[in-house]
Amino acid sequence: MAKIRVLVNRRHNVLGANIAARIAALVSLSVATLVVARTTGPSGVGIYALLRVLPGLAGVMLSAGLPGAVTYFLAGPERENRRLPMTIVTMALAGGFLGTGLWAVGSPLLRAALFPELSLGLILIAGVTVLTQLVGATAKSCSQGTHDLPGANRVIVNEEFMFLPAYGALWALGLHGYAASIWGLLLADVATALLAWARLTKRGFFRDASRPSGGLSRRIAGYGLRAQVGGVVTLLNLRLDFLLISVLTGPAVLGVYAIASKFAEFLKVPPLVLYPKYARDGQRAAAAKARRLLPKAGVLTAGAIVPLWFGATYVIPALYGPDFAGAIAPAHIILVGLALEGIAAVITAFLYGIGRPGLNSWGMALGLVATIVLDLLLIPRFGAIGAASASAVAYASSTLALVWIFGWVNRPERTVVWRDGKSLSGADAR
Repeated sequence: MAKIRVLVNRRHNVLGANIAARIAALVSLSVATLVVARTTGPSGVGIYALLRVLPGLAGVMLSAGLPGAVTYFLAGPERENRRLPMTIVTMALAGGFLGTGLWAVGSPLLRAALFPELSLGLILIAGVTVLTQLVGATAKSCSQGTHDLPGANRVIVNEEFMFLPAYGALWALGLHGYAASIWGLLLADVATALLAWARLTKRGFFRDASRPSGGLSRRIAGYGLRAQVGGVVTLLNLRLDFLLISVLTGPAVLGVYAIASKFAEFLKVPPLVLYPKYARDGQRAAAAKARRLLPKAGVLTAGAIVPLWFGATYVIPALYGPDFAGAIAPAHIILVGLALEGIAAVITAFLYGIGRPGLNSWGMALGLVATIVLDLLLIPRFGAIGAASASAVAYASSTLALVWIFGWVNRPERTVVWRDGKSLSGADAR
């Protein structure tokens, strides 16, 4: 009985720490956005928001979805393979340098389409964050996969917090405006990655590590490409509206919408800390745990809407000033769309953990279709309100699709278990 109580408390502590880390990261991001808003206005917020999205998306795509695959391999059947650490590092560096190079080549086009306010030099500097964001994201996934959840939580917080001291130091040195934002993002990424990899090294991540493996990298890329579809679709669901608003209406409107989106995303506190645990449990045990958690996650997320709704009404204009009062209504709309987000997060972690990331991709794809169609229809006419409405429909559509997929994949004839390192299903599994 005492052992059971210890295990339950430990699980709750792990979830609580992860949720606390994500809330701390969101608070740090909100403060950073506030600082940028007060110093560079809505246009500055719009540029800052785009540069938090595009380089990371490029890195994930060009590394074959590496951050999404790492946790599964470190926690799953390949966890004893000592060629895994160096293979992961090699893939991260290769994807990061490739992404930075392609960003440099395309920088004139990026300037013309998205960043007309920036000099070509600043756009080139921003491209380095393709590498730094990918290296940091990979370190976070390595921490999760090696069951160093405190280390992963530190990365989650530092990804957003480190911008504040970097920006403050640059401002004190006389670097202001857009340049301070871009250099601050780069310095924050470097600090976050260095701290994360130093902790991994100290904990023995590279102990007895062997040379990279081509075959292993192909297996990681294969899983990552399947997971990448869902990851990229998720990012597009979250941020495609940023791109379209920037192109169709300009960075000032994007800045207002970004404030609304970020505020509403306080509701997005997904328990993805469960992902490596589900990878170790196998499908049957993981499904049982997910079923128990789904109602709690749904109620917790839905209940959080009420304080955030009233908070958006009064906090946004008080903190950001009258120029951002237009963010209140979009924030309310996005909050409604996120009412089921807790359920979606648990199912996503379950599907990744049992090695079926492609199914998650199908669920996310439905939301992306809604995002594209509704963004193109609503943004030109309604601006930020239209983008928020499209996002709300996309979030709800994806969650409903994931609920159906969760039921489908857990039918008895489709249940998969691990036996002697092999995946079995149906009658063989029984």
